[in-house]
Amino acid sequence: MLSRIDAQTTRPQTAARIRRSTDFDLTLPALGLLVLFFVVPVVILLARSVTEPAPGLGNYAELLGSSTYLRIFANTFIVSGLVTLVSLVIGFPVAWALAIMPSRAASIVFAILLLSMWTNLLARTYAWMVLLQRTGVINKMLMGIGLIDQPLPLVNNLTGVTIGMTYIMLPFIILPLYGVIRKLDPAILQAAALCGANRWQALTRILLPLTLPGMAAGALMVFVMSLGYFVTPALLGGTANMMLAELIAQFVQSLVNWGMGGAAALVLLVVTLALYAVQLRFFGTDRMGGG
Repeated sequence: MLSRIDAQTTRPQTAARIRRSTDFDLTLPALGLLVLFFVVPVVILLARSVTEPAPGLGNYAELLGSSTYLRIFANTFIVSGLVTLVSLVIGFPVAWALAIMPSRAASIVFAILLLSMWTNLLARTYAWMVLLQRTGVINKMLMGIGLIDQPLPLVNNLTGVTIGMTYIMLPFIILPLYGVIRKLDPAILQAAALCGANRWQALTRILLPLTLPGMAAGALMVFVMSLGYFVTPALLGGTANMMLAELIAQFVQSLVNWGMGGAAALVLLVVTLALYAVQLRFFGTDRMGGG
């Protein structure tokens, strides 16, 4: 009798172990590719940051001790933060409108968003260069309606970089917000109105707190992607607004200084992982996904 009970309890445990072993075996090829094409190159690059041109932390001391490099770091965080803030301000109303508009109109807006994401990045950036230059469409239109007398400097500065990067990043903040807003029960806002809350109170006390995980997930995605952006800042910002990704490319391609390039890349990687850890600490994986 006891042996039969032991056999009955052992079979499910054995089956569970077999399933876990099978699942792990199925993930081994993907893990191997990830290690081979991502982890190994990153480790090699970071190793070179402490071995070239001489063993030690000299590259990090030079990188963090130079006012020029620190200004590039500051510019990178300023641009990334500004792009994230502007994307949130624009993206939230768009996501809300998508969630409440009729399905046919929402499908058209979604098609426009996806089309902008699928368009070549370089082509989009050059298009903004044409639009924002002193003789571009935007300046001509503003001068034509009498808002300005002289063309505005919209390229080769922070303004041009912010406009171009915000346009590129908007879909990455609209889509997470849309997913979170769609999951909200409309009865919550109706109950708030019945309890006497005006539109501002419903927005600040109910809608914004409930959508905070989606806002945080989208903001983190936009901020991290902005930290490593290269093409748009290089074309719309010029040398006066260099960002960290441009500095890394210059170290590796122009100066052939892999040590300094690896050091700058490690700083960028540490900042990215720290931001992700902070978000996990406050929101967790479930809430970040809008669950």
